[in-house]
Amino acid sequence: MQARSFAEMLEQTIRRYQNRAIEAAQVIEELIALARDMREANARGEKLDLSEEELAFYDALETNDSAVKVLGDETLRTIARELVKTVRNNVTIDWTLRENVRATLRVLVKRILRKYGSPPDKQERATETVLEQAALLSVEWAMA
Repeated sequence: MQARSFAEMLEQTIRRYQNRAIEAAQVIEELIALARDMREANARGEKLDLSEEELAFYDALETNDSAVKVLGDETLRTIARELVKTVRNNVTIDWTLRENVRATLRVLVKRILRKYGSPPDKQERATETVLEQAALLSVEWAMA
């Protein structure tokens, strides 16, 4: 999710430059700011004591404001760690194409969210976000 956000910011900057909406100096300033944001995102994972994969799931869950308020940082970190283990152990190379594997994974994710008291009204969206993140990460896992 974070990578997509950074990519979108970069695309917007380039598009504005191509449309002559900003000058080259402004492009450089925006690229420097983007690099700083990326460094801060990496440092954030270290500060939270989360791996890159765990941080990806943490961020996916954190997009739901009520989850942060209800669960708190420590519980979100625990959920993120458990999600990485569960997803990694249950994905196959073609899992995004096989409905039965996606359904099983969806059930496992919901079970983890319920276990830690995730707000019921936000579980469906959180599950979809986690599965979207899992699809992105599983490509890397399949190649490893």
